[in-house]
This record gives sequence, C-alpha cells and structure tokens, in this order.
Amino acid sequence: PNAAVSAHVGSRLVEVYAHLGDLKQALLVFGRIHCTQNIACNAILRVYLDSSQFSQAIHFFNHLVSKLGFLPDNYTCPLVLKACSGLCSLEDGRKVLDLIRSAEFRNDFKPNAYTKCAAIDMFAKCGSLNDARKVFDDMSERERDLASWTAIICGTIHMGKGIEALYLFNTMRLEGKQPDSVVMAALLPACGRLEARKTGMSLQGCALKSGFLRDLFVSNALVDMYCKFGDTDEAYSVFCGMLCKDDVSWRTLIAGYSQNSQYKKSLELYLEMINVGVKPSAVVIASVLPAIGKLNLSEQGKVMHGFVLKRGFDFDVVVASALMDMYSNCGLISETGILLSLWLDWDIMIWNSAISGYAISENQDSALGAFRQMCKSRFKPNSVTLLSIIPICTKTGALKHGIEVHCHAIRNGLVTYVSVSNSLIDMYCKCGYLRLGLKLFDHMKEKDIVSYNTLISAYGFHGYGNKALLLFDEMKSLSITPTKSTFIGLLSACSHAGLVNNGWSIYRSMINDYGINPNMEHYTCMVDMLGRAGLITDACNFVRTMPDEPDCNVLGCLLAACRNHNVEGPADLLGDEILQDKFGDSGYHVLMSNIYASGEKWKDASRARSLIKEKGLRKKPGNSWIQIGNCTHVFDARDTSHLEFYKIEEILEMLFAEMKGCCVVDPCLSLP
Repeated sequence: PNAAVSAHVGSRLVEVYAHLGDLKQALLVFGRIHCTQNIACNAILRVYLDSSQFSQAIHFFNHLVSKLGFLPDNYTCPLVLKACSGLCSLEDGRKVLDLIRSAEFRNDFKPNAYTKCAAIDMFAKCGSLNDARKVFDDMSERERDLASWTAIICGTIHMGKGIEALYLFNTMRLEGKQPDSVVMAALLPACGRLEARKTGMSLQGCALKSGFLRDLFVSNALVDMYCKFGDTDEAYSVFCGMLCKDDVSWRTLIAGYSQNSQYKKSLELYLEMINVGVKPSAVVIASVLPAIGKLNLSEQGKVMHGFVLKRGFDFDVVVASALMDMYSNCGLISETGILLSLWLDWDIMIWNSAISGYAISENQDSALGAFRQMCKSRFKPNSVTLLSIIPICTKTGALKHGIEVHCHAIRNGLVTYVSVSNSLIDMYCKCGYLRLGLKLFDHMKEKDIVSYNTLISAYGFHGYGNKALLLFDEMKSLSITPTKSTFIGLLSACSHAGLVNNGWSIYRSMINDYGINPNMEHYTCMVDMLGRAGLITDACNFVRTMPDEPDCNVLGCLLAACRNHNVEGPADLLGDEILQDKFGDSGYHVLMSNIYASGEKWKDASRARSLIKEKGLRKKPGNSWIQIGNCTHVFDARDTSHLEFYKIEEILEMLFAEMKGCCVVDPCLSLP
C-alpha cells in the first residue's frame, strides 16, 4: 500500500513539475517512482513535445515500453504520434501503430477517435496519404467526428491534393457534419493554389454565413487565397476590413505583393506596418527581403541586414536564406559567398539559396562549385537544389556537369520528382541530346503537363514539327488539358518545320476549342512562322489585325523576316515604330540599321545607331565559353580580364596572319 501511495504521489509530483516546465526535476522524481503510472509518463512526454524535443520524446517512450513494460493509453499514443509527426519519422510512427494493434489484439487497449485522428495527422505529415486515408476509411461512422474530418482534410491539403480535399469537404457536408474554422482556414488557400475562384468565393460565402470571418485565422486565409488568385486589390480590401490584425495578416499580404511582382507595394506595406507600431517578426522580415532584392535596393537591403543583426534574427534559417537571395538579386555575389561561409553548417536552405543566387547572377562556376561542396557536406542536395543547378547546365551547355547532376539524382531517388525529371529532359534536349531526353520521358512513371510541354518544345527546337503534333494528339487522348505554354511550343514547332497550315489550325483551336486568349508570345510565334515561310504580306496583315498593340518582339520578328527575304517596303514602315522611344531594345535598333545599310540608306542607318546612344541603350556584348575539365572559361567581347589574355591575343594574331596569307577576309573587318 505504501508503495502504491508513493507511486501515486510521485506521479502527481511529476505532473506538477512538468506543468511548470521543469523537466529536470520531473525526470528526477520519475526515476524514484517504484511503479510507473500513465499520468506521470504522459506529463513528461507533453513537456518534451512543448519544447519540440521530439527525438527525446520517442526515445523516452521506447524506454518505457521495452524496459519498464509500460502499456500506453489513449492519452499517451496521440502524444507519441505527434512526436513522430514533428520528426516526419514514418518508421517510428509505424512502430507505435504496430504496438497499438498488438495491444488491441490482446484486449489490453482499444484506440479511440482521438488516437486515430493523431494517426491520420502523423501519416499525412510524414507523406503517406494512402495510410492516412486507410485509417480514416476504417473508422466507423460514429467515430468520424469533426476532429477526424478536420484531420483528413487538412492532411490531404498538406500533401498538395487540393481537389481531393474539396471532395472530402463535400462528402463531410453530405454526411451532415458542419465544418469548423480550422477546415475553412485550410481550404481557402487550397482554392487559391488550384485557381478555383468560384469555389473559393463559395467557401467565403459559407464562412460569412457561419460567422467564421470574425476568426483571425480564416480572415488571414482569405487574404492568402486572393493573393494566390493574383487579385491583390481584393486581398487588400479583405485586409482593410479585418477588425484586428496579427503578424500573419501583415506578412501574408506583404508576401502576396511580392509573389505577384508588386514589389513596391510590398515594401510600402511593410513601412506602413512599422508606422502603426507593429514590430516585425523574423517571418515578416523574410517576406519583405525578396521585394528589396527585386527592386535592387542594395543600400536598403544592407540597412535591413543591420536590423536583422540587431534583433538577433540572423540565427533564423529562413531570414538567413532570404538575405542571401536579396544580395544575389542585387548582384552582390561576394556578400552571398561571405554569408554562405558563415552559415553553411546551418541548414540545406542556406545551400539552396547560395546556389540559386549564383544561378541568378549567371555565375555558373560558383554555382557548380557550391553544389559539389554541398555534396561533400552533411546536407545532401534535394529536389530544390537540383531545380536550381540543372538550368545552369542547360544554359551553358555543360552536358558533363548535367550528367553528373543526373547521376546524383538517380543515387538519391530524386528522379522520382516529376519537376526534376522535367528539368533533366529540358537540359538534355537543349544540349542537343534529344534521344536521351526522350528516353528519360519514356521512363517517367508519372508525367504532368510540363513534361509534355518540355518535349513538345524540344521537338520544335530540333525541327521535328510533326512529332510535336503527334505528342499533342497523345496528350489529348490522355485528357491532359493544354496550357498557354503548350501552344507556344506547338506554334514554335510549326514555325521551325514550315508547317504553316498546321500552325493556323493550332492557333484557331487554342482560341475556339480551349478558350485560351493569345498573348504576345503566341503572336510572335505566328509572325515568325509566316515570316520564315516568306509570307510577308500575310505576316503584315496578321500584325495589323491583332487585337493588342504589337510589342517589340512581334515587330522584331517581322523586321527579321523582311531582312531575310529582302523585302524593303514593310521594313521601312516598321522602322519608325521600332525606333520609337517605347522600344528600348538595342538589338532591334541594330537590326534596323543593318537593313538600312543593306539598302544603302546610310543616313537612316546612322540615325538608328545614334538613337542607341541618345536613349542610353546598351548593346549587350557578345560572349562565348568553353569547358576545360571542370572549369568554364567565358570570353566577352573587348574583355581583357582573362588570366591568359596576352597568350590568347598572340595566338589570335597568328591566326589572322595565316588567314590573310590564305586570302581569307579578316572577320573583324566585316563587323559593323
């Protein structure tokens, strides 16, 4: 009896210490209890969870079960499953559920709806939605209360299955269950990601009718939804109508402006937040830094960096990553390198930001160097890393490096990510290895619209217009809905292959069958297709009948076609358009000058050239590169900074001398 009393009193004492957050004293008392009681074990587990010590919680639970013969209850199991969720440890979660099933089989323990909800949440957060659905489907109708519906709907949204979540929501309502504010707050942003505006507005009406819009979480979710729709005006209207705002409210709209490329508004809202006396959190700072970077406000960025250091936010991985992105967008790559050297042991996000920053600044050697250094560190590249590094290999034609990245993706199972495979297909095709890109496409177990768009564009790029059209037919047979990008690829393919009639059919089908309004890229493809085929009159008529005013790319395509086919009339008419102040592309001015020069209109040619200087335009110098070993040597026109410049110059002079001896015209003499 005395031992039992001692155990009971000790358990209560453990609970008191745990409630006070004194884990050390709680464990000390727990170690002296002769008989372990659930109330004490659960109290210690809760302290571990409250302090995010998930590994310790699981280790403590395993010790209780294996060493002390502890039998968990419906309070213990949800706590341990929550720890597994926190670690995203599916393996530990399965072990806990196996223990529950064994206890249930022996009639020692029967899991209730609370435990099953925790299992659903654990499976969803660990990436196993099928297991989560199985637990939910095995629950009786009486067990499926609002908490279980909330768990499965939120878990489905967490896995990016928005349409499936909306189906579950409708099923829940058909079964007579009314949603709570948690479900609403989860579903509204999901509608934004799906661009399901009508559904989102219906949910907004439902939330208004139920009084949920007074809930701060729901109002914040509504702002987020409209930002994802790209309707920042409506998002701002909802924001202004909120009776109270928290840090999340400001951060959501600040980030929403940045995501919709309204960087100035993002920065203005941040300053407004400061003026009304709201202290920015680390997350708010991380949301406004991208706007500073995109606006190239390097001085303001440095001031913000100072504020970050003053508030101690530099220890926040998200803020550190945003700072690196900001410096990269401002072109301050040396600062990015310094920050990487300071923080490289922190988190994979830091590495990804550095590699992405080098990619933005087109510093391919630094990006590839950081990638190799990362592979040797304790942080292994993930899908986000590869989606930054593969386009660098694509842009520079660095096939050797691309194959190296592909091998890494295979070894680490990253080719299963559709986005990674799509990027690899694009890399192989643009490096001239269409066969390898096609092989990778055929081996993909799952394909999305981007997969098809990538290969359609590749077929067009390599001149296989008919194959691009056949792939489009395959898409339609699989009921895959084409996008604007699909038709850009198809029209470009028809242009390169000279399939004018097919191009017209595709263009009309896009408008009439799919309801897609053409944009400037579609118009440019059509003009390019007609121009390549020598149908200059048709191209001119197409430009005249465009519902929108043509931009410099459309006119530039028409101009190039006129030059290629020696048609001067339309080119003369286009000259005044191209040389207007609104067109700030020096390339088209040079093209116009060359057309005038070929027609011996020297005054007009000189005027086109002089306008480049008057407008303050800069002609981007030509460049080339060559890979030797793992190093890429870049050569810019008139650049003398290469380490072996004088040796290169000496060899070039020798080559020019040999060319003159062979009566070959010096290529430098023909440059304009």
